[in-house]
Amino acid sequence: MARRRWILALPALLFLVTIALGGVFLRDVVASSGNIYSELALFNEVLTLISEYYVEPLPPDSLIEGAVIGMLERLDPHSNYMNAERFQRMEERNRGSYSGIGISFAIRDGNLTVISPIEGSPSYDLGIRPGDVITHIEGESAFGINEQEVFDRLRGPKGSHVRITIRRAGEPEPLEYEIVRDNIPIQSVPYAFMLTPTTGYVMMRNFSARTADELKTALQGLSDLGMTELILDLRGNSGGYLNAAVDVADIFLSGGKKLVYTLGRIPGSSEEYHATSSDRADYPDLPLVILIDQGSASASEIVSGAVQDWDRGLVAGRTSFGKALVQRQYRLRNQGALLLTVARYYTPSGRLIQRPYNDETRQEYYMEAGGEDSFSGAAEEAVPDTSGRPLFRTLVQDRTVYGGGGIMPDVRIDRRYLASRLYQRLVYDRKFFDFAKELIDGGQAAWGGNFRNFLDEFEVADEWMERFRTYLTEGDYRFEPDSLAAHPVEMKRGLQSEIARYLWGESERYQVLVRDDPALGQARELLPQARAMLEETRRREQLQARGKAQK
Repeated sequence: MARRRWILALPALLFLVTIALGGVFLRDVVASSGNIYSELALFNEVLTLISEYYVEPLPPDSLIEGAVIGMLERLDPHSNYMNAERFQRMEERNRGSYSGIGISFAIRDGNLTVISPIEGSPSYDLGIRPGDVITHIEGESAFGINEQEVFDRLRGPKGSHVRITIRRAGEPEPLEYEIVRDNIPIQSVPYAFMLTPTTGYVMMRNFSARTADELKTALQGLSDLGMTELILDLRGNSGGYLNAAVDVADIFLSGGKKLVYTLGRIPGSSEEYHATSSDRADYPDLPLVILIDQGSASASEIVSGAVQDWDRGLVAGRTSFGKALVQRQYRLRNQGALLLTVARYYTPSGRLIQRPYNDETRQEYYMEAGGEDSFSGAAEEAVPDTSGRPLFRTLVQDRTVYGGGGIMPDVRIDRRYLASRLYQRLVYDRKFFDFAKELIDGGQAAWGGNFRNFLDEFEVADEWMERFRTYLTEGDYRFEPDSLAAHPVEMKRGLQSEIARYLWGESERYQVLVRDDPALGQARELLPQARAMLEETRRREQLQARGKAQK
């Protein structure tokens, strides 16, 4: 009887929720449908029949959640419902921090294994190492723990304590740590280093509230090391806050230039965003190459589109995803959220970045390689097909750029690092990680020099690769022995990268791996062209300024 009461009350509940989302919305729905109440009655009727007669009992919350998700599927691909757990994780990413002990981890054969402590975190400061196994949390065994349980037991309020027990190779007795939880940064800029004595490299993972500050800190550090040119890597960066993208673009563009604008239906959804009105950006004279690919979306496209439209730097790589829908968050009574599209955004020259979609092609929208390089989404063309794409002109040098979905790069880079299937499996199963740990624990992979020397001089011995083969075989790891020998450079690089992680940290591991990235190598070759572009832009801007002054 109680179940029937909540079902019968549903139309009134939905009516109140609709009012909460906005009176304008309610009036529009009533006007367009003629009788919204009859439609709600139909929904109530179907829900009642399912609840009473379906072959298995179903909890009301799952039925309602399914109905909400189905309703949103009638909209665009990015309007979305998030339950409380998913919304909390998204908020943590966008805030750029959470409170915990600060480790990245994996569950290895039931063992909670530290992959690396996060630099500056409580775990890092206490000397917790890669390969440490957390055997107990607050005296209770951690064997067989799952990922969600790790989050639940190791995260907590800042200043609270958690006691863990660690098993470490070479230590005869377990190690006990009492850790005071602290705010742990979720880095938007995890990697920033010098590729050459003058070339800086920054990889940006997402756009959170902290991103612009992280980028400024990284650029200042690289400038202190002698950086005179920059590669900004936005490949795989799916975006984040629009304001964060504006703040990042503002680092390279100045003078009140328009960076992006939005157009929507409701009040406040149509806005223009400009660079600061000062004459100089933070880094106005730094030659810039931005790397994008089909995984670059949303805020990444705002930054690369603004830089391209103002002829400020060279955009290279592959056509970006094409996501230009602005979502507004509406908090719900179950602590979840509705992310509802309220506007579309455009580059300074007027290009709509959003690529086409409809109900029939929703799955293809996600599965295609970012609308890769042709208006129809073909992914294998050596030269991008620009037929059917609207033409636009850049705002300083009057170059042709294309609309129609995504940011089409100035220079296409097809060269990508394609790892062998065995290498990918070994990384996923953390076999390089485990074997590197054996070498480190045995003292064979010690290195007395600095990391720069390690990059140039360290060699993975052929004997180690033979031992690695034996290690995999004796561990009953299924692979073709010949496939290991077929990719010797790749396999040695994988092992060297994990040794670097043990000796220094996550950034050094990445620096070893990125040396094999052919796209990054080609981006370095484009830096003289980026410098010439910047000089021409500055020349034209100065001429325009003189012309205005004379008037």
